[in-house]
Amino acid sequence: MRKLIAGLALLLGLAVLVDFGSAAYAEYRISRELRKGAELDADPEVTISGFSFLTQVADGSYRDIAIRAQGVRSDVVGEVTIEADLRGVHAPYSALVDGELTSLPVDVLEGRVLVGATELGRFLGIPDLEVSAPPASRSDGTGGSGGSGPTTAGGVVLTGTVPVGPIETTVSVQADLVLADGDVHIVASDFYFGPEGQADFSIPDPLEPVVLGLFTRTIDPEQLPFGVVPTEVYAEGSQIVVEGIGEDVTITLDEVQA
Repeated sequence: MRKLIAGLALLLGLAVLVDFGSAAYAEYRISRELRKGAELDADPEVTISGFSFLTQVADGSYRDIAIRAQGVRSDVVGEVTIEADLRGVHAPYSALVDGELTSLPVDVLEGRVLVGATELGRFLGIPDLEVSAPPASRSDGTGGSGGSGPTTAGGVVLTGTVPVGPIETTVSVQADLVLADGDVHIVASDFYFGPEGQADFSIPDPLEPVVLGLFTRTIDPEQLPFGVVPTEVYAEGSQIVVEGIGEDVTITLDEVQA
């Protein structure tokens, strides 16, 4: 009986190793095809979730495939991070591992573009730009990163050194993040003196609109990875995040580029 139990445990261990090994190889092949199809500089991270993987292979349906690519070139704001969560992916295993993967039917696709402070600063022409989200203060729970709803108006503090008349000084502004007609509008609405700001300054009244305008721009995100249309924009840590959700879509590998 002990030998039988030991034998079964060994077989189970081997089955688990084969399962994880097969999943790892599929992740590697998908990553390579994504890099090739989208002409990326490095292999993106690919994670196939759910056990057992071989059961999903038999069904030709995968519960969750997560993709993350850093340093993706964008024509709009330079290098960004791309994240996509594919839930309900339908494809034969041979297509995943044999280099035949050109398109994938997906039940639900969540895509995100993350723009860091450095790239956003270059876009605004403020090299030392810092991005932070103030604590929630609005009664409806939607202001700031601490609220329960999406971060929009008043959801981000921008700090950077800009010209104020004949001198340059570091100022902080409170900006609204608004998504309208597929564009992300960063609108500096007021100067900020709260704990997230790092500036102690005084702006002459005639110069206030000019200085606020330096922090105000519109970003055309085009589309999110795999053609997902943007539906939300918010601040997350020191990044601006644009995301969207698509249902019953078919993606192609060269659409990971923002």
